[in-house]
Amino acid sequence: MMSSSDDVRGEGSLLSDQNPSELDALCPSPPGQSRTQRHYERIGTRTGTSFCQTLIHLLKGNIGTGLLGLPLAVKNAGLVLGPVSLLCMGVIAVHCMRVLVDCSHHLSAKVNRQSLTYGEAVQYGMENISWLRRHSQWGKRTVNLFLIITQLGFCCVYFVFLSDNVKQVVEAANATTFNCNVIFSNQTQVLVPSFDSRLYMLCFLPAFILLVFTPNLKYLAPLSLIANLVMAASLVLIYFYSIMHIQSPIDLPFVGRAKDYPLFFGTAIFAFEGIGVVLPLENKMQRPQAFPLVLYLGMGIVTFLYISLGTIGYLCFGADIGGSITLNLPNCWTYQAVKLLYCFGIFITFALQFYVPAEILIPSAVARVSERWKTAVDLLLRAVLVIFTCGLAILIPELDLVISLVGSVSSSFLALIFPPILQVLTFHGEGMSPASLAKNLLISLVGLVGFLTGTYVAVEQIISRNSLKRQL
Repeated sequence: MMSSSDDVRGEGSLLSDQNPSELDALCPSPPGQSRTQRHYERIGTRTGTSFCQTLIHLLKGNIGTGLLGLPLAVKNAGLVLGPVSLLCMGVIAVHCMRVLVDCSHHLSAKVNRQSLTYGEAVQYGMENISWLRRHSQWGKRTVNLFLIITQLGFCCVYFVFLSDNVKQVVEAANATTFNCNVIFSNQTQVLVPSFDSRLYMLCFLPAFILLVFTPNLKYLAPLSLIANLVMAASLVLIYFYSIMHIQSPIDLPFVGRAKDYPLFFGTAIFAFEGIGVVLPLENKMQRPQAFPLVLYLGMGIVTFLYISLGTIGYLCFGADIGGSITLNLPNCWTYQAVKLLYCFGIFITFALQFYVPAEILIPSAVARVSERWKTAVDLLLRAVLVIFTCGLAILIPELDLVISLVGSVSSSFLALIFPPILQVLTFHGEGMSPASLAKNLLISLVGLVGFLTGTYVAVEQIISRNSLKRQL
């Protein structure tokens, strides 16, 4: 149903030639030949995205629900260790993004391709190793699998985020006032409990299904622009409230408990996992040689936002910080509106995140049926995928743990583990220095340790909380 460029529509399986991204839906590739490795600039003045457009897309691809969960991440790591760790993780994440772009350039020139996707880069990188060449398709399959897991994980997080925030607005409605000048406690006060958050998820389910039935995501472009604006305005108000109500840090630990640090890792890497949009953005630029500047500027802004909001949010709400900082905003209609506006933005973004797994998984199934059933099967499979993500969210209705689990399981591979391995594969036999090999090994090892410990602690906490709920 969702129309897209021919390269996306041609996907039939996990082995397809192109991987879609949410950018493909709202920013299709320009017509004509793309730039090659030697002719590194598009011809003409109207094709491709500009510097500012690419920067905006990069910021949008990295700023979402993960940002709102970072104050809790800083709590898990500690008031000093948390910001320092976020800075280190930001530097590593940006380095891995640059590594992915450089490897794509090198391999595309080597195989005489105009551009490569993340999965294709891993595939052609594996073909540089003789004993891996026959298994190179599995490299692309693996990357696509983690892309699907990551994007569906984002969709699960969106279900939990919407249910928690809307539930809180409804329950606190009777105590909400228009006077924002009074002193509030450090969280929304609930006076009229309503039904379980999982029932809210089921209420949102039909709306999400109708949303993904949109025949072309370009129809959502105006709503997406509005969503971006209201989310930006909401962040400004969140910053304003947090800065105006910073508490003394004397009682806050500078270094958190060791057993909570894996939860910090999962949340942080979930927030930094924007590597999936890097190659689509670079491939669509009017002047691709300017992309490194876009990358460094954009991710510098992102890292600053992450560190500042994570630290300020923790200083404001202290030990009571929730899985999303919006859950701590006071009973004032201004800040309750912030929750609803951000929920609207997340609702629209759901369609963009869903686009990636849908366009990888669905076309192969649709191709197997007759023409008269294609539309029905397409819609049915989209509904099934949304129901699947809703079901996962219902099983784990804990926002902080869902974010940490998704980050640890899938984002760690895409953002930290695969890029260093790809660089080794790409430049194998071309004189890579021992220092570069050691650096790549260290980054991949950090990602692997974070994956193992983060997944274990998140699963353990999920089981523990479910056990406590059953006892109540």
